[in-house]
Amino acid sequence: MKKLPWEGAFPPFRIFGNLYFVGTVPASTHVVDTGEGLLVFDPGYHQSLHLVIDGMHRLGLDPKDTRYIFNTHGHIDHLGAARALSLMTGAKTVLGRADRQYANGELDLTYAKELGMVYKEVFEPDILWDGGESLTVGNTTVTCMATPGHTPGALSYFFNVTNGKKTYRACLHGGMGINTMSREYLEKYGLSFSCRDEFKKAMERLSREDVDIFLGNHMQHNHTPERYELVMAGDEEAFVHPGESGEYALWAIENMQNMIKEESENE
Repeated sequence: MKKLPWEGAFPPFRIFGNLYFVGTVPASTHVVDTGEGLLVFDPGYHQSLHLVIDGMHRLGLDPKDTRYIFNTHGHIDHLGAARALSLMTGAKTVLGRADRQYANGELDLTYAKELGMVYKEVFEPDILWDGGESLTVGNTTVTCMATPGHTPGALSYFFNVTNGKKTYRACLHGGMGINTMSREYLEKYGLSFSCRDEFKKAMERLSREDVDIFLGNHMQHNHTPERYELVMAGDEEAFVHPGESGEYALWAIENMQNMIKEESENE
């Protein structure tokens, strides 16, 4: 059964070193402790922010130390809580430029209606990236790659994480769902089918990146529940899987191509 935002609690835990998972079942939120403030990636639904805040406290992380909120793309399940968390902490928000109108409410394309919700927590992003930009806080430099398709402004983020002895390169992809590239969705909103070609090219670029820790913006993308159990059993490197990010990117292309094939067969 699908979890509603306020039913989506999952135990917060340390993924590796200064990288943490703080919730939730419907949509993943990750935190990096830079030593000079926290970086929050995809704060999730507005309705589930209390779970994220609780998760941070349970791990000894003070939400008020949040310096930046990085949003992978402009859908309600990932940026719905950005405004509230920013107001609570004074943190700056980062988003892909092409998704700006999703965040500020000018375009009603946050996928809220499809989820039976209303996007009310509109905001103007403080920092708009196009791909290739970087930002450094403390011991962490975050770089981004434009990976459009799921939304026009989807960004994938790259950064190193460390436990003081080992350092690994992590990647949080910008959105690999094909639901917003279906013929039904594109025709409903009068959107261009060119997003499919953009997605394929972006995933090909992503597949060539060297990544040690692959992070998903939904738990099923990188087997978070199963690997959580391994972490709890003492496996500190349960999430270290070089090559997994590239494999998933290539699978995403295949997944989209299968959808297109099915659409053609059903004409």
